[in-house]
Order: sequence, then C-alpha cells, then structure tokens
Amino acid sequence: MEVNELISTVKTKIEKNIIMQNIIVKDKTYLHKKHSSHQPGRFHLELIIKSEELSKYNKIQATKKIYKILGEELKKYIHSIQILIN
Repeated sequence: MEVNELISTVKTKIEKNIIMQNIIVKDKTYLHKKHSSHQPGRFHLELIIKSEELSKYNKIQATKKIYKILGEELKKYIHSIQILIN
C-alpha cells in the first residue's frame, strides 16, 4: 500500500467510527528511513485528532479505541503511530 492511500484509509476509518471535529494524519516515515528496523512498506504516522468524544476517555482508553479501528492497518502497514488528542 502507498502511504497516501494509507493516510486516506486511516482518515476514513476514524471519521466513520469517532465523532470528531478534525483529523490530521502526517507521514513521519522519512525520520526513520536510516534506522536498522526500517521496513519498506511499513510507515510511521502521526495522528492529530480534535474530538470531544475521545477527550472524555483517558489516554489509554482513547488509544485502544483507535487501535481497534485501525487493527488491520496496524498489522500490515503501520510500524509506528503517534496519537495526539485535543
């Protein structure tokens, strides 16, 4: 999967499952390309989500909810994910 397709998929899945005001998904893979653990086709993403729904949960609960939504993508295409909830 190409990174732009992955970003689109991540946005769509989260928008369908969480009430939110805004989501930004950034590709941070370029910061890790020289790391020994870097694997082509596995990406580093940063999610910035503004959501009153998620802000009602503690950080662990909100992260679990997002991980459940992105289960397949996490297994196949995402090496690392950073989640910021506003």
